[in-house]
Amino acid sequence: MKGKPDYYWKKSKQEGYPARSVFKLQEIQEKHRVLKPGNRVLDLGASPGSWSLFILDLLAGNGSVTGVDLKTPDQRLTSRRNFRFIQGDFTQEAVVGLILEGAPYDCIVSDAAPSTTGNRTLDTARSSEIARQVLIVCEKALAPGGNCLLKIFQGGEEKEILDRMHDLFAISRAFKPKASRSNSMETYYIGINLRALAQK
Repeated sequence: MKGKPDYYWKKSKQEGYPARSVFKLQEIQEKHRVLKPGNRVLDLGASPGSWSLFILDLLAGNGSVTGVDLKTPDQRLTSRRNFRFIQGDFTQEAVVGLILEGAPYDCIVSDAAPSTTGNRTLDTARSSEIARQVLIVCEKALAPGGNCLLKIFQGGEEKEILDRMHDLFAISRAFKPKASRSNSMETYYIGINLRALAQK
């Protein structure tokens, strides 16, 4: 956990989620409806598992989640039905191959972020590269009409990423949830309705 315990951290523990980030996804879902009943969802950077748990709760058994991360997520997630876990780096070709075995997905989400160094230039560049990789996976694995949600650090190459999302999706926008810490560089990009010609 980064920073001191706050309202959202305490609430995440009360509700049984491993991390406070779940409330960012909850707010995004309430406002933008990126997830729909019956969706097959891909969660890139899934550990410790709060987003995947929330999505499974939302789907209520009608749909599935595939999570990808270098680290094994919380046992509360790995024991859930309708959840598949791929351990590895989603920027690597072999891992993308495993991801594609479950394609196409109706929604791809990513709360992935680089380990921060304190060097803003370096951290934002690494975040932008992760976002590029998420969009590469979207082009290969997201069904036409599907949605995407990804995190990116502000202050770097985020305009390039959003411009690419404008090309790929019928609707794309930036959104910073209230649960994001006020001093955080993070924001979220939302892509709604993948254009059919965008998928490779």
